[in-house]
Amino acid sequence: MSKFSRLSLVGGVTAGSVLLLAGPAFAHVSVQPGEAPKGGYAVVNFKVPNERDDASTVKLEVTLPTDHPLASAMPQPVPGWKVSVTKSKLAKPIEMHGEKINEAPSKITWTADGKGVEPGQFQQFPVSVGQLPEDADELVFKALQTYDDKDVVRWIEPTKEGAEEPENPAPVLKLTAAEDDGHGGSGAKHAGAKSDAKMTTAAAETSASDTTARVLGVIGIVVGIAGVGFGVFAGRRRSA
Repeated sequence: MSKFSRLSLVGGVTAGSVLLLAGPAFAHVSVQPGEAPKGGYAVVNFKVPNERDDASTVKLEVTLPTDHPLASAMPQPVPGWKVSVTKSKLAKPIEMHGEKINEAPSKITWTADGKGVEPGQFQQFPVSVGQLPEDADELVFKALQTYDDKDVVRWIEPTKEGAEEPENPAPVLKLTAAEDDGHGGSGAKHAGAKSDAKMTTAAAETSASDTTARVLGVIGIVVGIAGVGFGVFAGRRRSA
């Protein structure tokens, strides 16, 4: 084997090793989109890729934050999966829309009733969450991914700012500045604008209808007068 061939082989093996080592870093459980406005509601997806080539993912457990509890977590049905929401009593009640809430969802569990997430595939689990806190910059959702060979991968490690990403990072939802008043104000304004537009259109249509009616009325009067005049004129000719 020539020196060039040996170098090419070594380079290929090295590159392959880098790809193999780098692969798992991109195959972790994550929450998407990665950010949502404070004080509102959002639909997020827990994306679960299968990083194994000899087993399927058959269970996902997502722990909801307790330091900033969510009053609501409503999972969307996913074909082939059963879902359950566990609620827990809060050490400190939270207030929402003038009411005190003493318990909140603390964990969501999806269990496959079929093949689950097979090798080379991924699955998304949508959840409507809210009301998002206004006094936090992020929410951390620790997750456990279970394979059909009983292996469990714990995606629970915190990601520290300025540090390298840990081997098994926990999914993180970044919280951005609230939109308008953070309670659907933008939607309310949009709805108000649409309502005003409808009222303006209705008024324009009414005005056009009134104008048309007036024009037709005038035409009718003119035609009536002309008819009367013609009758009188015809009568006079017959008399003559």
